[in-house]
Amino acid sequence: MTLDNYLALNGPPPTAQLAYGTAPSQFAQLFRPEGKGPFPVVVLVHGGCWTVQFGGIRQMRNVAGALVEQGIAVWNVEYRRVDEPGGGYPGTYEDMHSALDSLQSHAAQYQLDTRRIVAIGHSAGGQLVQWIAGRSKIAPSSPLFRAQMLPVANIISLGGLADLRHEKALIQSSCERNMTELAGLPSDERPDIYSDTNAAELVPNGTRTVLITGELDTISPPRVAHDYAAKATKAGDHAQVLILPGASHYDEIAASSPAWKMVLPVIKEMLGMDNNPSALGRSD
Repeated sequence: MTLDNYLALNGPPPTAQLAYGTAPSQFAQLFRPEGKGPFPVVVLVHGGCWTVQFGGIRQMRNVAGALVEQGIAVWNVEYRRVDEPGGGYPGTYEDMHSALDSLQSHAAQYQLDTRRIVAIGHSAGGQLVQWIAGRSKIAPSSPLFRAQMLPVANIISLGGLADLRHEKALIQSSCERNMTELAGLPSDERPDIYSDTNAAELVPNGTRTVLITGELDTISPPRVAHDYAAKATKAGDHAQVLILPGASHYDEIAASSPAWKMVLPVIKEMLGMDNNPSALGRSD
């Protein structure tokens, strides 16, 4: 798949759209299966190089529809990006906090089982869900610290660019983003801008992360997934890599792609819905 193929993706309308803030981009779309819950939940976080230029929440409806068909509820998150008012550091990360708080507060109303939850992010969204995994490690001195939060123990990063410090040059070449946009400026209270933004430094955090990347991905090459998994595993967390044969940066997030047949079993396994062995044992 190409970028144009990805931008053309769409899916069914959501069951509900729920604001978690006052800005235009502060909302989440709920996709709920028919029938009686409680339903396991996938939190979807779109990519797009942290900007409004390369698509967003609409493209994620494609896999949201496919997941609903499997009896899985989807919380599809929009957020302020670096070229929107309030986006970047700390606003984009604050939106992740708020979107998950909103999920927790609406769970009973929509019969959502937040004990069975997987956060899935694509590209820039991969960075954000991997940050979600480690947010409990953020120091109280950070503006991103939260004393109470919805725990998310299972993470799937699709072509994610999570190691802001180590992948600084790649993020610049792939997305033309600089670290000031994504991690802010240093200060006396926060001399290291990566201390509360870099998922690779918020380990170990007790979560399980599966890093899924297309074999032909040039934006976040397979090396990125392997390097992150090695770092997380060395720290004591559980991290695995799945490389999708013949797939680009976009196949992994398209339900019409052959790659999706390898991604879906991993999601179901992490939600406790499928006891059959996934592709992970053969490809990590």
